[in-house]
Amino acid sequence: MRWIHAAGRGLLVLVVVLTGYVAAGAQAGEPPAGGRGPLTLATAGDLTGYLGPLLEGWNRAHPGEKVTLVELPDSADETRAQMATDLRDGDRSRFDVLNIDVNWTSEFAAAGWIRPLPRDRFPLKSFLQPVVDTATYDGQLYAVPYVTNAGLLLYRKDVLAKEGVEPPRTWAELERYARTIAPKYGLDGYAGQFLPYEGLTVNAAEAVYSAGGSILGDEGERVTVDSAAAREGIGFLARGVREGWIPRQALTYKEEESKQAFQDGRLLFLRNWPYAYVGASAPGSKVAGDVGAVPLPGPDGPGTSVLGGSNLAVSAHARHPDSAARLIAYLTSEPVQRQVLTRGALPPVRAALYADPELISRFPYLPTLRQSVLAAEPRPKSPRYDQVSLVVQAVVRDAMAGRQTPEAAVRRLARELAVISNR
Repeated sequence: MRWIHAAGRGLLVLVVVLTGYVAAGAQAGEPPAGGRGPLTLATAGDLTGYLGPLLEGWNRAHPGEKVTLVELPDSADETRAQMATDLRDGDRSRFDVLNIDVNWTSEFAAAGWIRPLPRDRFPLKSFLQPVVDTATYDGQLYAVPYVTNAGLLLYRKDVLAKEGVEPPRTWAELERYARTIAPKYGLDGYAGQFLPYEGLTVNAAEAVYSAGGSILGDEGERVTVDSAAAREGIGFLARGVREGWIPRQALTYKEEESKQAFQDGRLLFLRNWPYAYVGASAPGSKVAGDVGAVPLPGPDGPGTSVLGGSNLAVSAHARHPDSAARLIAYLTSEPVQRQVLTRGALPPVRAALYADPELISRFPYLPTLRQSVLAAEPRPKSPRYDQVSLVVQAVVRDAMAGRQTPEAAVRRLARELAVISNR
């Protein structure tokens, strides 16, 4: 869940005028009543330390509704497993508010672990609209977008400038530059996140989507992956490893390993989330000042990113659901969303922040990121998403490792996904 893993650490001193919340009844010292009271917020490990101080701002203004932060492992798979175990305990559940990966919304909603939310309680029209879809299941709002994300193609500006070429817009250009330019400068060509984990599912979905294909339809009830587009997308990744412009070492990369390879000056191109741009541009990076970012390329032009990020949901067994909803409104308010970006380098969901000149001067990738988010697609929606993701990882890994042709991989993927969808 890379919405937590941003570069940079600093003490957040959040001084926000909370008049709206006070007017709603959160006067200092007011006793809990009517669904209000203390809360527990569960999230993946906060590696940058930004979230605890942010919640201190809430706790100072809402002494009767204090939030206790519970940090789970920083691995998305482990976090999901621990949340699911807790939520299955029903009334014994410890968690009230859940900071969940955007693609867990359907699974958690279908399982009855999180409660539906009233749309009119949250300013959804102020958000980047594609992110709102990640918070819905079966036409109902079950969470509120908190952080968004979209994949970007990072590149070495200095190297491409020396060669007199623009950053690639198509797969053909990316392949050609990775194969011919990178070796001239002692660099590997291209990498993403190709270890078998959720990151590989994201990279594979982006390749399929960019080629015009899809994986599932109808909330996971229909398998759509058996297509020429899917074969082209998975073939693009497999061909890169086979031909060497994707180094075999990249088959061991998650977000951090791939970011480190780029900022250590070992890669010409990298697919990663925006936090990697921040880290590669920071003092101490060997490529600081030489990093550019563009939308992901596709077969004939700009490709399609998968939407990343996290949503805030209320447990079906929350002790104080009104306080939980009020906390979510606070965390998604514009002043707090601004701090999420400036202190955590995490992409906000508030659309207006992407047009703020001051923020753009500090985060030059914001216009590109906005463009990528607006064109992005969610990962396949399914109430059995964890099983779907594991199948995608296994099949695409075999194709990239050369153990199966892309054509055979797509046929196998369709068969195995059909079994999951029919359960």
